[in-house]
Amino acid sequence: MMLMTEERILPDELSRELRDPAAGAYASFEGWIRNHNDGMSVVRLEYEAYAPLCRSEGERILEEARSRWKILHAHCVHRSGSLEIGDCAVWVGVSSAHRDEAFHACRYIIDQVKQRLPIWKKEHYANGDSGWVNCERCASHGPHYDHAQGLPPPDAKAGTPLHKRRTAD
Repeated sequence: MMLMTEERILPDELSRELRDPAAGAYASFEGWIRNHNDGMSVVRLEYEAYAPLCRSEGERILEEARSRWKILHAHCVHRSGSLEIGDCAVWVGVSSAHRDEAFHACRYIIDQVKQRLPIWKKEHYANGDSGWVNCERCASHGPHYDHAQGLPPPDAKAGTPLHKRRTAD
């Protein structure tokens, strides 16, 4: 299920939809609105999206994850409209028989959503300015991830925070 909504995302309720007697694992990702970006103090965000394409392309991404990994269920919900600091902007949940599949599928889904869905973010700053942030730029903040192998980048040593890892240019 891929859902675009202006309503508050409730991860606990959504995760219950993924329960399955065959599931031994569940992995999720929550993207929250933070109070800063690129040295600017952020007070709120607005998301605009072309919902019909987000839903169809989002379903395609979920189906790709199902075909790559043995997962039982996968859902993604993304907000649109005005969001405050601390709000959940995007949620991904995956259940599977084993944790490895759930982790890899969850990571794949959020990375693809950030790259492929027509969602635009407008940041509102404490100084009164605002600016649109290209959705492709948002996707570039994460490290390169080899989804075909389900592996992190070669320099992603255990315990190294993501922000200190080398990222692809």
